[in-house]
Amino acid sequence: MKQFLLAGASAWAIFAGQAFAADLDPGKIAGHVKVLASDAFEGRGPATEGEKKTVAYIAEQYRAAGLQPGGDLKDGKRAWTQDVPLARFETKGPVAVSVTSGGATQSWKQGEEIAIRAAQTGVDRVTVKDAPIVFVGYGVTAPERKWDDFKGVDLKGKIALVLVNDPDFEGGEGEFGGKAMTYYGRWTYKYEEAARQGAIGFLVIHETAGASYGWPTVKNSNTNVIFDIIRATPTEAHAPIEGWVQLDQTKALFKAAGLDFETLKAQAKTRAFKPVALTGATISIDYAVDAQKIVSKNVVGLIPGAKRPDETLIYSSHWDHLGVGLPDAKGDKIYNGAVDNADGIAVMIEIGRAFAQGAKPDRSVVFLAVTAEEKGLLGSEYYADAPLYPLGTTVANINMDALSVAGPAKDFGSSGNAASTLQDDLIAVGKAKGRYYTPDPRPEAGSFFRSDHFSFAKRGVPAISFGSGRDLVNGGRAAGDAYARAYTADKYHQPSDEVSADWSYEGLVLDGGLMLDLGRKLANSTDWPAWKEGSEFKQTRDATASDRK
Repeated sequence: MKQFLLAGASAWAIFAGQAFAADLDPGKIAGHVKVLASDAFEGRGPATEGEKKTVAYIAEQYRAAGLQPGGDLKDGKRAWTQDVPLARFETKGPVAVSVTSGGATQSWKQGEEIAIRAAQTGVDRVTVKDAPIVFVGYGVTAPERKWDDFKGVDLKGKIALVLVNDPDFEGGEGEFGGKAMTYYGRWTYKYEEAARQGAIGFLVIHETAGASYGWPTVKNSNTNVIFDIIRATPTEAHAPIEGWVQLDQTKALFKAAGLDFETLKAQAKTRAFKPVALTGATISIDYAVDAQKIVSKNVVGLIPGAKRPDETLIYSSHWDHLGVGLPDAKGDKIYNGAVDNADGIAVMIEIGRAFAQGAKPDRSVVFLAVTAEEKGLLGSEYYADAPLYPLGTTVANINMDALSVAGPAKDFGSSGNAASTLQDDLIAVGKAKGRYYTPDPRPEAGSFFRSDHFSFAKRGVPAISFGSGRDLVNGGRAAGDAYARAYTADKYHQPSDEVSADWSYEGLVLDGGLMLDLGRKLANSTDWPAWKEGSEFKQTRDATASDRK
């Protein structure tokens, strides 16, 4: 990575001479990142020694920054943490996979040809013998779009192959909003649909463009320990088999069955598509599962409001990463998660310090470091389901996740499009700082559904996940795009996401300063951000309108 930081004060000159460093200290941010992303923290996996170190560190830094405990009530006093009960699932021993097609049987290696997640159904062993394979297109049931990929097919006892993303992702137009991913395109939806359809399981066909990341990310995320919320009936949410399969292996299966993958993929983009059985193709899978119940922790700091303490603004950022997993080509097994998301936690701590050292805000401000984001937004999901502060009087959620270390940028953005006045407020605050807003450059990646703000948004709370800009002060958009491509390909969810000597922390200061000013504006206002007409979250928020009178 190139060093994008301008020398001396010139880095700030383009932003109307504003001295952002007075609020946030790049040295303190760097110090937090280096600790949290160190090998000593073992990749910050939930339910590990790395979690214990991480939770203790964040709580201590909150205390040192001047925050108060904002977590669970214990004996009438707030703790620094919120307990998050979770189910933990891990494959034990080898994962045996064999596929028969065209009269020949071959073995597929876990993490190479296929990536199967540890079953979340509560069983201690999964055994599938010669299950038929069916192609179900994009695996979508969307009555409001008059779309049904299943057409009444019986999937009981069968494994389905399903395409990633939405039917109109590649063409850019159709019933699913063009290239911008809907929730129907997320792999999480595909797995939910597998359970509803009664299938043994779904295997998502990996294509880099549709997934928005390469196979190494799929392998590392899905062969790792899996977590879920505690469910009374887990089979209602999960089929026994959830996983991904490589594109080359998929095409070979189709060919052996006398089918053409590209032809059927094209058909799957239409309402007329019907599921297709891969004649003569079966799959067998066998592996053991270690299932446990654990308690992880959200870490919660608080600045009580001076005038309206019952009205709450929430900053959020996830502290977890992937922990220790499969080694990379260099033998490194520690997934340090420096950008994802030690830098987000570091910036949030320093925003908290700035609030604590300034005038007390009118509204309360919460700093929520959540667990298990990498396992499906579980820490924020638990908080939003069991909030410490009522969601009806939660002003907004400002989330930060994987901020850029490429240097100061002239622009900034957000994950997906948040059709809310909160996004308008963010844009206005950025403009006052001499920066401009750039819409999500990859709406097809479904970023809106992939960060912790989504847990708040779907419950009606105006929420946004801040995104660092790509129009760099030094190097422009070309340099920013190059950084983003390189990070996604070479570091995202890989052991190589480590602190580097050529990082620039000044961009983190700039981004943090913008989020700080947005928070100050909201925390000292009587206004309530709102979802705009047409937003799928507006009705849910409006249902709690009486709480805000």
